[in-house]
Amino acid sequence: MKYSPSWQSLDSRTIPAWFRNAKFGIFIHWGVYSVPAWRKLEEESYASYAEWYYARVMYNEANGGKEFHDKNYGSEFEYRDFAPQFKAELFDPHFYADLFEKAGAKYVVLTSKHHDGYCLWPTKNKHKKNWNVSDVGPKRDLVGELTNAVREKGLKMGLYYSIIEWESIPTHRTQSGYFLPKHIIDKYGISPTNYVNETLIPELKEIVNNYHPSLIFSDGGEWDLEEEFSQTKPFLTWLYNDSPVKDEIVVNDRFFKGMPGQHGDYYSSEYNDAQHVQNENPWEESRGIGDSYGFNRAENWNNYNTAKELILELVDIVSRGGNLLLNIGPNADGTIPVVMQERLIEIGRWLQINGEGIYDTHRTETPSLLFENQQLYFTEKSDALYVFFTKWNSEIRFPWKKNKPTNAILLGTDFHLDFELKDNELIINIPRLTIDEIPCLHLWGVMIR
Repeated sequence: MKYSPSWQSLDSRTIPAWFRNAKFGIFIHWGVYSVPAWRKLEEESYASYAEWYYARVMYNEANGGKEFHDKNYGSEFEYRDFAPQFKAELFDPHFYADLFEKAGAKYVVLTSKHHDGYCLWPTKNKHKKNWNVSDVGPKRDLVGELTNAVREKGLKMGLYYSIIEWESIPTHRTQSGYFLPKHIIDKYGISPTNYVNETLIPELKEIVNNYHPSLIFSDGGEWDLEEEFSQTKPFLTWLYNDSPVKDEIVVNDRFFKGMPGQHGDYYSSEYNDAQHVQNENPWEESRGIGDSYGFNRAENWNNYNTAKELILELVDIVSRGGNLLLNIGPNADGTIPVVMQERLIEIGRWLQINGEGIYDTHRTETPSLLFENQQLYFTEKSDALYVFFTKWNSEIRFPWKKNKPTNAILLGTDFHLDFELKDNELIINIPRLTIDEIPCLHLWGVMIR
């Protein structure tokens, strides 16, 4: 099918099946901001994002960011001066890919370019001279190396690409009209029109043609860019018709103002901030293991979610028909903080046991319900219903409108559970098991046929 540059045509595209079946992916926020890797922790939404060091920390007197920057780096030290320290000298793409496979992820999304404009691939764009990995920093193609390693493991590879750049695109979010001081805009910025025509669209096509991503995670365009100015419809028309990834690419909904929840192959939410994802359209929730995407040295052990909390969030999201894109923030040297590795490994162990009730499933008429102070979560495939429960009580029960099932098996075991159908309720007896017999430590699943 050929698509035309209209939303009626572009929105008629059926999303490639791999995305809805994948359920769990790994997000990676990594770049120049990983060098200072600091932002004061605050309670407000988005207020602890360390990847915003350039725009929300180093010039910010209100939250202690300017004091921190001037004390540790000097008042004349620019953000771009961090780039030579972003060396990625310990980056091992095969270790990353192996870890993600062990975590049970089915796809990976790397920040090819964040809002600071620094590119993690050796772009040929004339506006990125000395502001990409080939010219300053690692002197290696981070996007290419990770893409190859991830694909060797059979996982899908996606790329995050910031639609805006702080140095060139104005904003309504600040009194000055830009995220950065005027002297920085004057020194490094280009006009918004030149940015769109000479950087935005050429770079998007460059990463698609060079790396053939299965997913593009757009971001930032939804704040200030007008639809026509962003050239989104012409780009997507090329992407869906003529690009080398036209048959498997999926894109989200953050290219321009008014796009979220209206257009795109799937809708995106971060830290549960978007109500428009609660519908039948494909959607994805992203979040960090802690309160930041980029590594934040201000976070301690108690700022990170436990594996149990993350698994519960995964199950909740999948029961509602969504995907979880769980973020890690590597250090500037390319190592992944051990606490993040540990969380991924624990999630992977849980998925080894319970994955059949997660992957390739879809939402049921009732995604979840409360039973005796615990939440039950439901998913299903064509031949089975799965119920996940959070407390090991003597039984679970829930409404049942079908014929009496023939089997109820505790996932990760050979235990066929006793059950009965009574007054349109299915009652499943949960056996008493020892710590050696129990299949996992939290959130157990039952397959019902």
